[in-house]
Amino acid sequence: MADKKLSYEAARDELAAVIAELESGQSTLEQSLQLWQRGEDLAKICQEWLDGAMAKLSAAKPGVSE
Repeated sequence: MADKKLSYEAARDELAAVIAELESGQSTLEQSLQLWQRGEDLAKICQEWLDGAMAKLSAAKPGVSE
């Protein structure tokens, strides 16, 4: 999936834009559903980046926990 190559910052920024669009209430139901799914995908990408960072920190410094 090409989205996996998104940086954390790019995914976070796009997610913020998706949220703003949904909150505006200007989208049709179909558009809102597509935006929601895109938001879910972006949130997953962000979480994967954060999980990876936490794993690196934990490996580098024993005793760091979630």
